[in-house]
This record gives sequence, C-alpha cells and structure tokens, in this order.
Amino acid sequence: MHTHQLTVPRTARYYTLGTPSEQTRDLWVVCHGYGQLARYFLRHFAVLDDGTTVVVAPEGLSRFYLDGFSGRVGATWMTKEDRLSEIEDQSAYLNLLLQQLLQQVPSDVRVHVLGFSQGGATVCRWLATERVPCQHLVLWAASFPEDIDFESGKAAFVGIPVDLVYGTHDEFITSEKLQHQLEIMQRLGISPQVHTFEGGHTIAPEILDRLKH
Repeated sequence: MHTHQLTVPRTARYYTLGTPSEQTRDLWVVCHGYGQLARYFLRHFAVLDDGTTVVVAPEGLSRFYLDGFSGRVGATWMTKEDRLSEIEDQSAYLNLLLQQLLQQVPSDVRVHVLGFSQGGATVCRWLATERVPCQHLVLWAASFPEDIDFESGKAAFVGIPVDLVYGTHDEFITSEKLQHQLEIMQRLGISPQVHTFEGGHTIAPEILDRLKH
C-alpha cells in the first residue's frame, strides 16, 4: 500500500462582525474551540463591535455530527491523523483570509489574534510560521502546543504582547496544567499577562472589553 497526497481547492467558511473600511483601527481574528461553529462562537465578541473594529471568525475545515449520525454539527481544526498536512492547510487558510482582509483596511491596522481552547493551539502554530503580522495574541482557555520548535518559535513570538485568560471553574484547566503552560511559554521568551474570571470553559465579555483597550 502506498500513501499519496493531492492538494485540492476547498471552500472555507468565516463570519464577521463589522465591515472592513478606512475607519477600521483594529482587526481581530478569533478561532473557535473543538466542536464549535464559527457563527455561534462569534456572538461572544459583540462587545468588540464598536464601529472601528472588525472581528472575523474562521471556521475549522472539518465538520462532524456532535452526537451520532444527525443533529447538531461542530467543527474541528485538526486531529492526530495526517496532522502535519492539516497544520499546513490551516495555516495556508488563515494566511489567505488575513491577506484578503488586510487589503480592505488601513495599513496601520492593529491585528489581534485570539484562540479559544483548541483554537489556541491552532493560532500558535499559525504564528510560529513567522508570516503573520500580529500585534497582540490572546490565548483563552487554551494550551500552548508543545510541538512548536523552540528556536524558531522564539523569533516568531518576540515582541508580541500575550494575554492568557481562563475561568476559575474551567474543568479543563488545573494548576498543574497552567504551570506547565507557563513553563513552555517561558522557554519561548513569552511572559503573558494572566487574567481570570468567575466561570467555566467559555468567553467572558467583561474580560474582552478590558483586552480591547
């Protein structure tokens, strides 16, 4: 048996709050977590929609039924199967989307990248390619991927302010896991600002409102 690969055109879906224009000052790219759909995820970011901010929520390229063979559908960014190809595909997708958006806004627009849960690993791998003009990274209830090369990673994340956010009742966040994440980030030269809120595995609008300034 021989394994082959074929690159094919693919239709990707994304949703936006706000309209790109000459008045746009901030552009947020927000990536959802495992099993979510972008149109529902984007609703959490209404607090950012102030007339000078555009928020774009790309959706993972793979969709599946959340329970059995029908009903609610969710999306995922990748699995362990053929993972390197999926990482390349998702980075190419996000690069293309960002390039398209940047053509519609002023050249000095501030680019913010937020990854929630699984989306956090996705955006970290994307930024590690060193092809993303990002001025602010937010990792929300997310794990920093350990497969990023630490030498090249240091160059990719240098100078980017990083905010780390999680709910105090998030069932996926333990003190041990948090400490491990901080150690990984320290090896990459990242010293994040840590924010917490009373809540679980979700987005807290009051924290978002604080981060947008």
